[in-house]
Amino acid sequence: MIITHIETKILNAPLKRPFHTALRHVESLRDVVVKIHTDSEHIGYGEGAPTALITGETIGTMRAVIEYISPLLIGRDIDDFENLITIVQESILKNTTAKSALEIALYDLKAKSYHQPLYKYLGGSKREFETDITISLGSVEEMVTDARDALSLGYKILKIKVGGELSLDIDRVIAIDEAVENDITLRLDANQGWSRKDSVEILTALEGRGVKMELIEQPTKVDDIGALKYIRERVETPILADESIFTLDDAKRLLDEQAIDFVNIKLAKCGGISNALKLADLADSYGVKCMLGCMLEGGVSVGAGVHVASAKSDIITMLDLDAVNLCRYNPIDGGVIFDESRIYIPDSAGLGIEKIRK
Repeated sequence: MIITHIETKILNAPLKRPFHTALRHVESLRDVVVKIHTDSEHIGYGEGAPTALITGETIGTMRAVIEYISPLLIGRDIDDFENLITIVQESILKNTTAKSALEIALYDLKAKSYHQPLYKYLGGSKREFETDITISLGSVEEMVTDARDALSLGYKILKIKVGGELSLDIDRVIAIDEAVENDITLRLDANQGWSRKDSVEILTALEGRGVKMELIEQPTKVDDIGALKYIRERVETPILADESIFTLDDAKRLLDEQAIDFVNIKLAKCGGISNALKLADLADSYGVKCMLGCMLEGGVSVGAGVHVASAKSDIITMLDLDAVNLCRYNPIDGGVIFDESRIYIPDSAGLGIEKIRK
């Protein structure tokens, strides 16, 4: 199976409602899709979402990087897989989302060459999963309404965006906690919006009010490891690192410092499937469980994440893969099935994608 040419397309899908965090405001999914063509009938699909404030990438930079790397892949056999992955990872520094999109397409082709679903090629067996749903940053009333709407759709895990005004953040979480049932799991995500002292003050106040939180995700700035350790030593709520972890070295430094309780793995941050698997193994060596998260991506990239979660299901115990459900429609035929909180992997080869309609 020889790679003949590589093309990129733009995937557009409006969101059901605007997506607000402490970092950004988004109203429509707009991603880069990669299609790797071969001399057989097979096409490998990849995808990445530009998140300039997190990875530093835009649609323009992603397409330029893919165009830069593509000539190094064209003409090569997919059986030379390890070298293909090395080319993607070592041809340019950083640009992790562009690398991830290319890697996903290569893994899709590799699994297809074995006539296997990707999760089986990666050694997984689990095919059914549960994801949380994000409650975007907004007024207390808006967020309570969104939380109740999520419960009506069957969600049992809510990821609450915070990172705004301190007292308002406390009010948001308490109001949602009072509005939901006792068996609902609450996760908080501050997207770097708090200081270390703010974090301790807010979390201590919430804990004092009896709010049970599964975790707080990235409360402080990415480069302040000391802040995460400071918070962890003073609150009961477990700490999940997201934007602070791009590389294996990032994760190792945080784990060595005992600054975190969980690792959030995102394909777009670590550079793709190969590094996601390594991150999971690293966390496992420290006895630390992982979350598999996503950016505002479509079913190609998020679907690839589900296959990775299957391969490392003993380590990746939490999923934050709700991006497809945040869209008004899913323009992808085939692939992983997203049914609100429930996610299912079909038994078709590779990622199982048949067509992308828009």
